[in-house]
Order: sequence, then structure tokens, then C-alpha cells
Amino acid sequence: MSLINKEIADFTVQSYQNNKFVPVSKKDVLGKWSVFFFYPADFTFVCPTELEDLANKYEEFKKIGCEIYSVSCDTHFVHKAWHDASKIIKKIQYPMLADPTAALARDFDVMIESAGLAERGTFIVNPEGKIVSYEVVAGNIGRNADELFRRVQALQFVAEHGDEVCPAKWQPGAKTLKPSLDLVGAL
Repeated sequence: MSLINKEIADFTVQSYQNNKFVPVSKKDVLGKWSVFFFYPADFTFVCPTELEDLANKYEEFKKIGCEIYSVSCDTHFVHKAWHDASKIIKKIQYPMLADPTAALARDFDVMIESAGLAERGTFIVNPEGKIVSYEVVAGNIGRNADELFRRVQALQFVAEHGDEVCPAKWQPGAKTLKPSLDLVGAL
């Protein structure tokens, strides 16, 4: 079953951000573009490489009006401990959401019940709170912040220019496509 256009459920969780514990709710997500970046657990191997990649691109995401939320089933206390212990994780400025009850992981359909961990899932949520893109990859494969950034930009463009679509490898300023009914019917 596809999650495209699924509205995210109401939620309130604790986060760790900028040396503080801060509650985050659905209300905070609405009205802007958001990325929910699920990863299996703190103090693991692939996760810090991905989270650092996102941290290095965070300012660019903010410039296009997109907030990053990393999410694991750890508590906000574990996020703080990892932040305090790791030079890589210290770079993170975006909210690290704590999901110890797995409410978010279940809502986004990435919960591995037998392990008590989330899959490596990336979800782009539009300002109306609906999932407009997602990808779930094997736990041993890292994701790419540059491609995620490009995908957010493409979704923002399409949301603003509804009669145009973005081809593969589209970048801002590149040519888009305007599907015609004749062309769609020929497919």
C-alpha cells in the first residue's frame, strides 16, 4: 500500500536539539516542508555517516524552507548521550526526534517489530502534512543528502508549477516537461 498523500498522524515527541530537550508535534511540522529521516539506532555504524551528511547540508535545507527531523526509537536522553560522546553527532543542529514508543515509526510504516528498531526510511512531508515522497532502504545501505535535497527542490517546484513535471536528474533552472493529454494517452 502506498503512503503517498497519507496525512501524518497527530504526534508529540521529545527531541534533542542545540543542547536542549524540546517537544515537537505535528503542529510544528505543518506550514513548511519537512524531511523525516528514520534510522535504526543511536551508537551504530551507518547512521552517523548519514546524519553527518545531513548536518553538512542542513543550512541549504533551511534556506529552501525545509526542516530535517532525524528519528529513531531511542529516547531523547540517548540522543543527548550520543551527541555528547561523538564528534560527528556534535555537528547536528536539526532536531533529533525520540520515538521510544515507536508511534512515529508505526505511522510511517517503518517499524521492525521483532527488533524494536526503525527501518532506514526517508519521508518528505509537504506543508499540509502529507507524505509526498518516501524511500526505505536496507539497514546496511547509507543514504545521500544531495539527492534528498534535489528531491525536495523538485517536489517544491512541482507544487508551485502543477502543470510541469521534473525529469530524472532535474536541477533547479533545468528544463521541465509539460505533459499533454495526447502524450499521456499514447503511453
